[in-house]
Amino acid sequence: MFKTFLRGAIVAAASVLVLAGSAQAIDTTPGPDSDKQFFPIASYRVGPYAASGASIWAGRIDYYRYINDVEGGINGVPIVWQECETEWTAEKGIECYERFKRGLNGAPVSAYFPNGAPAAYALSDRAAQDKIPLVTLAYGRTEATDGRVFPYIFPVMVTFYSEASTVVNYIAEKEGGFDKLKGKKIATVYHDSAYGRETLDPLALLAEKYGFENIQIPVPDPGSEQSSHWRQVREQKPDWVFLRTWGVSTPVAIKTAQRFGFPADRIIGDVWASSEEDVIPAGDAAKGYLALTPYPAGADFEIHKRLKQHIIDTGKSDLRDPKAFGSVYYNSGLVDALISVEIVRQAQAKFGNRPITGEEGQWALEHLKLDDVALEKAGFLGLVQNLQLTPADHEGGGAVRVQQWTGENWNLVSDWVQADREALRPLIEAKSAAYAKEHGITPRDVGTN
Repeated sequence: MFKTFLRGAIVAAASVLVLAGSAQAIDTTPGPDSDKQFFPIASYRVGPYAASGASIWAGRIDYYRYINDVEGGINGVPIVWQECETEWTAEKGIECYERFKRGLNGAPVSAYFPNGAPAAYALSDRAAQDKIPLVTLAYGRTEATDGRVFPYIFPVMVTFYSEASTVVNYIAEKEGGFDKLKGKKIATVYHDSAYGRETLDPLALLAEKYGFENIQIPVPDPGSEQSSHWRQVREQKPDWVFLRTWGVSTPVAIKTAQRFGFPADRIIGDVWASSEEDVIPAGDAAKGYLALTPYPAGADFEIHKRLKQHIIDTGKSDLRDPKAFGSVYYNSGLVDALISVEIVRQAQAKFGNRPITGEEGQWALEHLKLDDVALEKAGFLGLVQNLQLTPADHEGGGAVRVQQWTGENWNLVSDWVQADREALRPLIEAKSAAYAKEHGITPRDVGTN
């Protein structure tokens, strides 16, 4: 999701005034759908990421249809949605935001999912101005975890810093304890972009804390040739490799690792190197490959049973490839949809069973709670981690599960692995403080929350 992380944000910043003037926001007062809740979908069914995007949007739309058709809406409030094609570009991502930020035919927006790093970065300053929360699940600004500086941005569930910590924690578990990390070698082969470099600081901190050797090997975009990089891996002889690639660079890495004799079951991919699209092109070389994910693959969760009965088998699904039911990307769409629905549901508990505005959605996000009881009721137990966000903490989770590729499918090989968020927090606060200083922001007083 991050191939043009920095370049997209720069282009977006340069284009923002032009686009703001040309985009057509939808008037909402009054409208025929003012009794409904609007969920905009900033999709990319066109362009280089269309194959993965199709499954993501199918997961979201299938869940919205389920909520409407089976549950009668969110506490009686029907959902309406509309897509806007971004082609995963910053420019079109901003246009879609401007088009949808005022709602649809009177139905308000409670939160906006930009679904792309360039757009997410470019929209950062607008969120607070427009009072519409941005939700960036498993991507976006790590420092936005600090709600004192970023009241309207929510990197919900897991940040890049948390990923770095969870991979170290999982390796410690496999090695027999944190004391066994001393003297071990952990190499990170990473996409040389803002996305890939996000884990440099937390891994340096954790290496100092636990005494492992921290080896960093950057791979230039697009990563279609990695012989020299895996030659370095062979020479360095790490015990584990943390693979932080994206797109074509992931299967290339897996195949090249095999060619240089590094075992797949000692490679752990990050969230954006954890899909079927990452391993199938690598063929037999991917057997045994491990990956972190906040939304594991599989169609045996309770929500899938409900969707199969009411949406899939009745011909209402938006899924174009039936084999993708329960894939990583389909499940990520389900999780996006669950969070968007729960924002409204939990806001309704305070503001009443009616459509929810962006300001009310922001309140709900800062008090969002999903425990085992709530997840079991929704059918997502095991697919989604427990969450508890606060005004100070906009991540609220910090856990992943580890899955392993068999050559045909993903098998879960861990329960939820929790990041050491307390150790990471000073890094996050230093980063958010630098952002606040640069942008002239006075951090909010959020008390002890």
